[in-house]
Amino acid sequence: MRTPRRGKPAVSGRRRSRAQVEWSGKRGGPVPNIDLILGADHGRRRSVRTEPTQRRSTQRLDALLDAAAEIVDDLGFERLTTQMVAERAGASIGTVYRYFPDRVAVLHSLRERSVRRYRERVAEAMERTQLEGWWNVIDVALEVCAELYRTEPGFSVVHAAERETSDDGEPEFAHRMAKLIVHEFGIEDEPELRFRLGIAIELGETMIHRAFTREASGDPRYLAEAKRIVHDYLAESFGALRATNAA
Repeated sequence: MRTPRRGKPAVSGRRRSRAQVEWSGKRGGPVPNIDLILGADHGRRRSVRTEPTQRRSTQRLDALLDAAAEIVDDLGFERLTTQMVAERAGASIGTVYRYFPDRVAVLHSLRERSVRRYRERVAEAMERTQLEGWWNVIDVALEVCAELYRTEPGFSVVHAAERETSDDGEPEFAHRMAKLIVHEFGIEDEPELRFRLGIAIELGETMIHRAFTREASGDPRYLAEAKRIVHDYLAESFGALRATNAA
């Protein structure tokens, strides 16, 4: 195993988890359980009026969302209208209303797609990453978020609405990250962990959003600070959690 990179906080007491002995035929080595990130419902759409049942319908819906994403990038989500979506997609307004009752539903569906693609990209990146410590999980999440701001049209819409939350009010993605970290590194699964991860994700995503608000390519100072702040906060938080559990 490689030595952790300089400047990364060490995690003591690491146990060998079940996920670490699962082997991938493609990589020939242990991989994290990415289903903990994706979840069972990662492909579900909830904002569309009519669920597509055929490939052509799915392509038509994706074309409408692609058009909406371009409008968000060009004009901002506040100015998007269903008529704009129809014109940009080369579709009739009736086609738009077949899937969406109004502009809000368009934006919700675009956000759902962006979040789904983010989780899929995080899972793909996890498969390519040797997880030496919890900081690798955080690095992947932050790096993928920044990359999608650059490459995924309309991705800024993820910051324009309330995050999906779990029953305890913490972000759903914080729950999924917590499950992966618990599964991989033996940190106790408890509400405080999800609370801390929720704060960390909020901090990191806000800083990344700010980076791309300032510069189209992402202000490197804000991107660097996003990692530093999240790392420092979680290193202290995880240390406190371990001390509490050991007491």
